[in-house]
Amino acid sequence: MSIEESGPFARETLGERLLAARWILLAGGLGLLVAVGQEVLAAGPALLLGGVLLLAACLPAGRWRFRQPVAAALSRFREPPAPPPDRLAALVVALPEAALLLDHRGTVRAANTRASGMLAAVRVGDPVSFAVRVPEVLEAIRAASADGKARRVEFSQRVPVDRWLRADIVPVTGPGAGGGRAEKAEALLLSFTDLTPQRRVEQMRVDFIANASHELRTPLASLSGFIETLQGPARNDATARERFLKIMAEQARRMSRLIDDLLSLSRIELNAHMRPQSRVDLGAAVGHVREALAPLGAERGVEIVFEQPAVPVLVQGDRDELIRVFENLVENALKYGASGGRVEITLSREADDALVAIRDYGPGIAPEHVPRLTERFYRVDTAHSREQGGTGLGLAIVKHIVARHRGRLGIDSIPGEGSTFSVRLAALPAEATKNDVKTMA
Repeated sequence: MSIEESGPFARETLGERLLAARWILLAGGLGLLVAVGQEVLAAGPALLLGGVLLLAACLPAGRWRFRQPVAAALSRFREPPAPPPDRLAALVVALPEAALLLDHRGTVRAANTRASGMLAAVRVGDPVSFAVRVPEVLEAIRAASADGKARRVEFSQRVPVDRWLRADIVPVTGPGAGGGRAEKAEALLLSFTDLTPQRRVEQMRVDFIANASHELRTPLASLSGFIETLQGPARNDATARERFLKIMAEQARRMSRLIDDLLSLSRIELNAHMRPQSRVDLGAAVGHVREALAPLGAERGVEIVFEQPAVPVLVQGDRDELIRVFENLVENALKYGASGGRVEITLSREADDALVAIRDYGPGIAPEHVPRLTERFYRVDTAHSREQGGTGLGLAIVKHIVARHRGRLGIDSIPGEGSTFSVRLAALPAEATKNDVKTMA
């Protein structure tokens, strides 16, 4: 047999075998030297044993069965190799949906950007219960870790806004440690799917049909009655025809406004869980509203007073939606508080908040009506509201826009002294405001 083994055991060269057995040879050589030095063993037998040991080291691994376990035992004292890159964690980070990687104890080992945006408290190294406080989801995680079966849980959140989510818990399995090679969960992949748009579309359809059928019934009945009258008794009555056509046009405009408001409210509710990200100068937005509604104020004999702040007040929001909020509030003040002859708009900064207040000096609102003002189609005086062209949805739209901006709507009213409607929003830091001022300059 040659040095280069041929046949089924041709696995290593002679140099590789000696290198692999270097620790055994070193230990054996030291032992023989100690034995000769202590006169336990003569030099002749010691050389013979050393030769046998060297010959054994030259044999292939397949024929020297005890070399591998001894080498494995000695390898424990070596420096452990660097761990390979965690490809599973990298895959979780790259997923398009919010996802967490958990170990068998429920500790977060990886989290992607979407998960950090959806679960503000998530941190790698913390238990998943710190970020997910839904009992059904935590129970599903424990069950999936125990039996290795996937779970799916649908749940809802009410804070900071209504939101519907689905959690999928998928065990990542590997061979078990036992002799039976049973599969057990080495890790858990927890992913979240936002079901809010689908649920809101479903609710929007139901609400739109219910609201439209309720509110459109009266103007449609009026139009049908006038049409029958014009086709019958008033067919040749020019005076009655002119009067009825005027009323029919007003009813048609009312239905158009109602449908527009219903659609606007549905669109706002559809995106209520998504906070706007743009920067808005509140002073500029309120100034735009004042200029737009100045002709309506002049027509009703009401002065709109607003003084621009010296330093811009910036918030995170949607400019068009915020303009819609202030338009609705100022328009309501002009319509229902016109007897006071004055509407005041103030913009101020209180600590970390921006506060916009619209005050009128009209008749005010009775205390029992204030809590229900933002309900859909709620009116303090139904006849007067319809005379003013109101649809009963203006304050509901205001409430939903403010909620989408994570703000607060305040209503204060004293009968006989007027009403104040305020909108409080989180202001951007003063440093950001200074930088924007420099940019505008």
